[in-house]
Amino acid sequence: MVVEREGMSAIGRRVRRSGGRILAYHSVGQPLMDHNDVPPKLFRRQLEWAAARGYRFVPASEIARRGGDPMDLAITFDDGLRSVMTEAAPILKDFAAPWSLFVVTDWSEGASPWTSDEVLGWRDLERLAADGAEIGSHSATHPDFGQLDGPAAREELDRSRAMIEARLGFAPTSFAIPLGQSINWTPVAMREAKAAGYDLVYAQAEETRAPGTIARTFITRFDNMRVFSAALSGVFDRWEEWG
Repeated sequence: MVVEREGMSAIGRRVRRSGGRILAYHSVGQPLMDHNDVPPKLFRRQLEWAAARGYRFVPASEIARRGGDPMDLAITFDDGLRSVMTEAAPILKDFAAPWSLFVVTDWSEGASPWTSDEVLGWRDLERLAADGAEIGSHSATHPDFGQLDGPAAREELDRSRAMIEARLGFAPTSFAIPLGQSINWTPVAMREAKAAGYDLVYAQAEETRAPGTIARTFITRFDNMRVFSAALSGVFDRWEEWG
């Protein structure tokens, strides 16, 4: 992957955007997450680079609903991993940057693939929400929605939303697709998401995302500043990550 992203950053086509860009991260300083983990020093440097070039940090929902300005940049995280609170949140605070976190609710209940100290619990999420983070859903169990029929998709969507409401006191209206690629989402899943109360559904690459979803640009541990600059220039708008 590192060679591919380096190569594309050098020769890929830049895209002139009419609206803002939403970035998607997973963890910041949890090497167990492999390619999805961005070291804290690199994360800070990426935000410094963006701020120095005039990017304005805005909520993801602002771009999702209104398109935003080409210099608007939103930060989101998938899964609900602990380093988002311990490492990323303090850095984001230094930049007064709003941000969103999409959680897998069963993982916060203790049913994650990792030990409990790798995942944010409900008290952690309550604290982050109180500090201004937007909390959305990333499903109950992180399934491939491309393989689910309507009832199974609806059960995942409803259960996750109900759990967030029960634990945090509000029902989220934003949802990030697990895995996030176009093959991981179907018209049936989209219909069920809307019926379940989600009006914003976040996906991946701009040019391959499913109809009705919102594009995000995924950032990996391999993204040095040249690759990061290319990502913000749209080089990866046709390339889907796994996530």
